[in-house]
Amino acid sequence: MPSLLDIRRRIRSVKNTQQITKAMKTVSAAKLRRAQERVFSARPYAEQMRKILGNLTSRIENIAHPLLEVRPEERILFAVVTADRGLCGAFNSNVIRAAQTFIRDHHGQTLDLVTVGRKGRDFFRRRGVAIRADFINIFSRLNYGHAKDISETIIQAYANAEVDAVYIAYNEFKSVIQQRLVVEQVLPLSRGELRDSAQQQEYIFEQPPQEIFNRMLPRYVEVQIYRALLESAASEHGARMASMETASRNAADMIDLLTLNMHRIRQAAITREIIEVVSG
Repeated sequence: MPSLLDIRRRIRSVKNTQQITKAMKTVSAAKLRRAQERVFSARPYAEQMRKILGNLTSRIENIAHPLLEVRPEERILFAVVTADRGLCGAFNSNVIRAAQTFIRDHHGQTLDLVTVGRKGRDFFRRRGVAIRADFINIFSRLNYGHAKDISETIIQAYANAEVDAVYIAYNEFKSVIQQRLVVEQVLPLSRGELRDSAQQQEYIFEQPPQEIFNRMLPRYVEVQIYRALLESAASEHGARMASMETASRNAADMIDLLTLNMHRIRQAAITREIIEVVSG
């Protein structure tokens, strides 16, 4: 049976841990508010760019671009977006599990990974999976330049016919306590989906529509990658906030249990001393 001194040390240790989890929850709540605002600002921009591209697609008769070229999926580039740190519940494990399922489902094709985040890179590196490129320590200072660097790697590989398709896996932010795992195709872009998203609006183009389309299409891929990074960053803060809240509650329950045991041991010691005095 542990002594009173051991239990007091345990209680003090759990209280220190509880202070850390509460502080991490507060920090994540503050970061989540800013990340949530950036996500809500990026979604309409990406959707409007998609509509403009759809309008251009409907205006161009013989539309052609390397990013629209459809090839048999023999070589696949798979981007996996995880976090750089842990302590965020099942956030990283869900993405990694989905990536493993995707790899098993496409075991007959040649598959290369682009990992975003330290957790995903370390996981697949330990298992000997081929990693084409990795991007770490970007979520602490996430900006559009990071999405542009990732997009350049993806676009260059597809335009040079080094890969036949590009997919991405990330957590989409739904609410503070809910994230939706998304595995979607980035390239090639579908002509039909672009045309379906077109709005019947008349635009006045100063340049030829084909030239504008050629310049906007890579930018659209960059915006989609940037939105995925923002969604993942907001989801990470929300998952960490919920995880730290649960850890704080568990620490409080453990403190109550240890305090109760300490009182019982002290009561038993007092009772034993009284019995010894009376017996003497």
